[in-house]
Amino acid sequence: PRSRPLPAETRALADGRPQDLRRLGEALLGYHRQALAPFGPRIREQLDADLTVRARAVLSGGTEALLQSLRPVLRWRPPVLEADYPVDQDLRLDGRGLLLQPSFFCVRTPITLACEELTPVIVYPVEHSLGWAADRDASCGADGTEGPDGRGGGLGALMGCTRAAVLEDVVNGRTTGDLARRLGISPAAVSQHTAVLRGSGLLLSVRRGRHVLHTVTPKGLALLDHPHGTPVAG
Repeated sequence: PRSRPLPAETRALADGRPQDLRRLGEALLGYHRQALAPFGPRIREQLDADLTVRARAVLSGGTEALLQSLRPVLRWRPPVLEADYPVDQDLRLDGRGLLLQPSFFCVRTPITLACEELTPVIVYPVEHSLGWAADRDASCGADGTEGPDGRGGGLGALMGCTRAAVLEDVVNGRTTGDLARRLGISPAAVSQHTAVLRGSGLLLSVRRGRHVLHTVTPKGLALLDHPHGTPVAG
């Protein structure tokens, strides 16, 4: 079929005219401010959770466990990593290695970025937790304190909103500094809350260089799963 000429606006971008590229950049920045920036912290949480899962897989079983952890999006059948893809193709590493890139916006199937001179890249979709865009419990303030009605919901009613927020956040593994920034409280306050949770057997703290990494214990996970008084073993 005979090709049609590009519209004038598209041709201007293809030709790289500075004023038109500036207009495109301003439009993209405006879209980002309105549609993406408000959800930036929650999107980062989803990516952090995926990276934590992959890191734990590597620590527990090396590269083999990492590749197995990518199911069902990617399937590791040594020595082949399989993926559902719109077209049938083979990508051979030939000793170049492989870069795995998690993506919040990649949907259903991974995307391969390949260049014969560079390390091949697989962009794979992260698993989105239900309600990822929702605010925290309305009965807790944005800083983790109790809401205007003086009551917390769920775990907040049991142990206080800030301490509940700490326990929920360390599921993905957080340092004291991470928790302080994410919850909007001082590092000293974080240390106080983690000490109480650690003394109750709900949280584990391990020093990693200059930082202290906090992670939830099985007992803490059980409490998160049964926040309303259901008996918890252990």
